Amino acid sequence: MSDFLKHECGIALIRLLKPISYYQEKYGTPLYGFNQLFLLMEKQHNRGQDGAGIGCVKLGVEPGKPYMARERTTKSNSLSRIFNRQLKAYQKLVNRGLIHPEFPQTVKENFQYGGEILLGHLRYATSGLYNSENCHPYVRESNWPTKNLMLAGNFTITNEKELNEGLINYGQHPIFGTDTQAVLEQIGFHLDEAHDAIYHRMRDQNVVGTEIPGIISKELDPIRILKNAANSWDGGYAMAGLIGNGDTFVMRDPKGIRPCFYFQNDEVIAFASERVALMTIFDQPIENVQELEPGTATVVKSDGHIYCERFAEPQELTPCSFERIYFSRGNDADIYRERKALGGALLEQVVQAVDNNFAKSVFSFVPNTAEIAYHGLLEAVRRHRRQEVKVAILKAQQAGTLDEATLDELIMGNWPRGEKIAHKDIKLRTFISQESGRAQLVSHVYDITYGVVQEDDCLVCIDDSIVRGTTLKESILKMLSRTNPRKIVIASTAPQIRYPDCYGIDMSELGKFIAFKATVELIKADGATDLLQDVYQDCSAQSKLPAAQMVNHVKRLYDRYTEEQISAKIAELVYPRNVSWSGELEIVFLTVEKMKAAIPVHHGDWYFTGNYPTPGGTAVLNRAFINYYENKDGRAY
Repeated sequence: MSDFLKHECGIALIRLLKPISYYQEKYGTPLYGFNQLFLLMEKQHNRGQDGAGIGCVKLGVEPGKPYMARERTTKSNSLSRIFNRQLKAYQKLVNRGLIHPEFPQTVKENFQYGGEILLGHLRYATSGLYNSENCHPYVRESNWPTKNLMLAGNFTITNEKELNEGLINYGQHPIFGTDTQAVLEQIGFHLDEAHDAIYHRMRDQNVVGTEIPGIISKELDPIRILKNAANSWDGGYAMAGLIGNGDTFVMRDPKGIRPCFYFQNDEVIAFASERVALMTIFDQPIENVQELEPGTATVVKSDGHIYCERFAEPQELTPCSFERIYFSRGNDADIYRERKALGGALLEQVVQAVDNNFAKSVFSFVPNTAEIAYHGLLEAVRRHRRQEVKVAILKAQQAGTLDEATLDELIMGNWPRGEKIAHKDIKLRTFISQESGRAQLVSHVYDITYGVVQEDDCLVCIDDSIVRGTTLKESILKMLSRTNPRKIVIASTAPQIRYPDCYGIDMSELGKFIAFKATVELIKADGATDLLQDVYQDCSAQSKLPAAQMVNHVKRLYDRYTEEQISAKIAELVYPRNVSWSGELEIVFLTVEKMKAAIPVHHGDWYFTGNYPTPGGTAVLNRAFINYYENKDGRAY
């Protein structure tokens, strides 16, 4: 993705199923769980660099001693910063004689993160304030272990306002800030209700007070709590929760929008946002890592009993396609295969763009995340060319004109060339992102390989997606134009991004999308600006309706034009200015149908089609268009 987007948080949860001493004996360290948590988070660092947080719950701690811990930060290198600080604290305790690693109980008693349940979170800030207080895990505290709640997730809830209103109607005084806070309080309310019901029943039966906490802990049913709490949530989520008594739960939204995987053996059960992270850290084959079924929650009780039940009725599944196109790490076997398929699916459009003239075409990719798709396209182009050669050879053979010279011309004369053209300067990119007002430096983020592309060549570059087009115009195309080809073709493995996302990806401002800008330009050129006003009025008229009653009026803008017309206008808008190059530019986007064929399971497509999986998505789109028309900046949720 050439445009820098914040997106997709990552979660990691480790639940040890054996005593700490077991891991000391087998793995030579009482910090096995702590170390595995770090590795599991490190393998998902691509999912969040705005901040990190970890939490821990210890089992069987006697009254008067701490049993829960949490640390969060938004400082640079947040993940390594947190773990290094805790390892230093651990070593100080060893030096002071408070911890003897060969005696694991001393670790559990004195080290904050020497417990059996460890939770980690990597954050990209898609909503709320940008400070450590808004990092996960969030905590709801109480003197009762069964009322303490720690929560972290990869999610966005679109109806935060309604959830807070519900809390107010309960008689609470919620602190507005983030959807995480609202969700925490929703779960916490029903946790309190369940706790109090058991407590009052035990008290009425004259059960001894010191025995009540154990009974509550045993009878508490997190699934029932989640059923009551989540029945009004609108959004996509993968969420992990730790209750102070040691009960743990991980839940996934009924639409399967956000990903969640787990691995379990007799030593541990672990959850993560990405399958390949679990495979790598626990050295497991792909078949041993399972996907958490949408609409279900897995619960690990404090005694180690594990069960998975449904907290919501089955719904049509719409897993996020961007996970496969761009977000998740490409070394997952299925994702690698799908990204190659996405590149290969561009074959017909690319062949047409280069007039089937491979001898005068150079294939490459930009940015680096598009490399897998590039290999898929190049493989498809070469298969296409081999088929042409086969037909030509058979034809020449039948005509009796097949000789060595003909074979050389057929096989070598029009063979596709793949080259590494773009080189990204990571340090410069980081410097620019940290220094505002440095737009003039953006064009130097990338450098090129000189002397490979000739003036009569067509340069084809694969990009995984084009959102705002800013980096494409200000950096990538200026850089590519220095190769001075006759034509540049940018081929996107994602369809045109036309609509906001509100389920975890930070792209909610409609007016910044290049596809939307291009459509508006076409409307203005046609003298049809009344349509913009009509759509605004219709959006405003339904703005106070329940989300379920809203319709997508913005579709009417796109319905006026073909995808090819919008793509051509995008090419005009992003054409690099103030450069010596004057060649042709063409932008091609994979169609939604071909994308779905390449990614047959993860076919959530609302950012391409406007077909939102929940009513809250349409409400966000409605607000996004109103904000655009009224020239207001900021997220629509």
